[in-house]
Amino acid sequence: MFLQKLQLPSTQTVISVAASAAATSVLIRSLANDYLPRELRSYVLLKIRTLFASFSSQLTLIIEEFEGLNHNLLFQAARVYLRPTVSPNTRRFRVTMPVKETKISVTMEMNEEIVDSFDGVQLKWKLVSKQIPSKWVAGPGSDPYNYHTTLKSELRYFELSFHKKHKDMVLQTYLPYVLEKSKEVKEEKKTLKLFTMRHDRVMGRRGVDEWQSVNLDHPSTFETLAMDMDVKATIMEDLELFVRRKEFYRKVGKAWKRGYLLFGPPGTGKSSLVAAMANYLNFDIFDLELTDVRRNSELRKLLISTANRSILVVEDIDCSIELQNRLSAARAANPMMFNSSNQGPQVTLSGLLNFIDGLWSSCGDERIIVFTTNHRDRLDPALLRPGRMDVHIHLSYCTPCGFKMLASNYLEITEHPLFSDVEQLMETAKVTPAEVGEQLLKNEEPDIALRGLIEFLERKKREGDETKASKEEVVAPAGEGTQEVEGKGGEETEEGQKSQEI
Repeated sequence: MFLQKLQLPSTQTVISVAASAAATSVLIRSLANDYLPRELRSYVLLKIRTLFASFSSQLTLIIEEFEGLNHNLLFQAARVYLRPTVSPNTRRFRVTMPVKETKISVTMEMNEEIVDSFDGVQLKWKLVSKQIPSKWVAGPGSDPYNYHTTLKSELRYFELSFHKKHKDMVLQTYLPYVLEKSKEVKEEKKTLKLFTMRHDRVMGRRGVDEWQSVNLDHPSTFETLAMDMDVKATIMEDLELFVRRKEFYRKVGKAWKRGYLLFGPPGTGKSSLVAAMANYLNFDIFDLELTDVRRNSELRKLLISTANRSILVVEDIDCSIELQNRLSAARAANPMMFNSSNQGPQVTLSGLLNFIDGLWSSCGDERIIVFTTNHRDRLDPALLRPGRMDVHIHLSYCTPCGFKMLASNYLEITEHPLFSDVEQLMETAKVTPAEVGEQLLKNEEPDIALRGLIEFLERKKREGDETKASKEEVVAPAGEGTQEVEGKGGEETEEGQKSQEI
């Protein structure tokens, strides 16, 4: 009976009421815009939103892309974290191939939503893009004479929505998890880079990066290095120990970095070892040319701008900086040669050491500093002590073990009847791995390549014997008090014994 008496409104009545309500809403909004001040309208709207929010169980966090001109690290982390996430209700993705990258990048499209699950909690991400009136935004520390500004016409941010009872979990657990996970994803998709100093920086231009990069495509690995197996194993163990001891370095109050000195004759594989270290750790390389740096302040600016998880390489350190004040005597004897217009680089040993293990050494984490030299005995003792060059790696002439590795790389063989002849000659002929590799590169046929290498080794042996004989014939004139000293690259020093020697 009750249902029979209940009269439902007709469809026409419902539509009429809805239209009337909409018209009333439009009229009220028009009157408010015409007669109410903007501040009062904003206040009323805020109160209305607050009223409706009090009845909602949802909480939304806004994560903007920029804070001024500085990137919001949480926004960047969210973009990386959400790349591999595919939600059933997401229909559009943005697919790009960034410049200087080797992998396809998949990201969210604007105003699309992705639902993530964490510990059984559903969290909804939405990437929002809004067009805003164009305006110039000043960068941090900008001044009237430094045009470090940008034109902003778009506002991008993430909306992260979830039940308000999970607020503490999201802030204390989920967002830190997003930051950490994004680092892992970046490492997996990372394309290694080789950074060099920008020429624009040297010319003094403002507002440009200190470094420019190219892809690091060097194929060198520890598996292909022509080096003794025990030495390679020791280096890899040392690298692995370093990267997993973050908390240990923090506990003992030491900057999380490690210094390596690679010394030995030219062509013994110092650059190849650096590339193998980078490929092994998945670290970028920053190649620092000290001869192009004019002042300690410029050096400090360059070093601070290097990234974490990177290898800083300073090649031929004995030739790059006035480490032993070798020019002091020349400057005193002929000051006209060192006037203000011809001073050259003024980077000092103290300026370099201040970054290696001084206060500035703590600017950055998980960094490896590699110095290379052909003559370790020429380095200032202050550079050689532990804490600056922790590990000394001597790269000498090619050994039988190194030769077998090169034969495997170049000729794809592990045994051959001529191996014994080659190894016997290598005991007396000093040849570098680079020279051996060049000989093996001449022919792909193992017999021909190995016989050519044997001829090369015999020729090097004869040249070495002739050089040694000529030196023995040199006799100092009596009474002049002269003494001839034969310099040998890579001689051990007392300071070098204090660091780990490999």
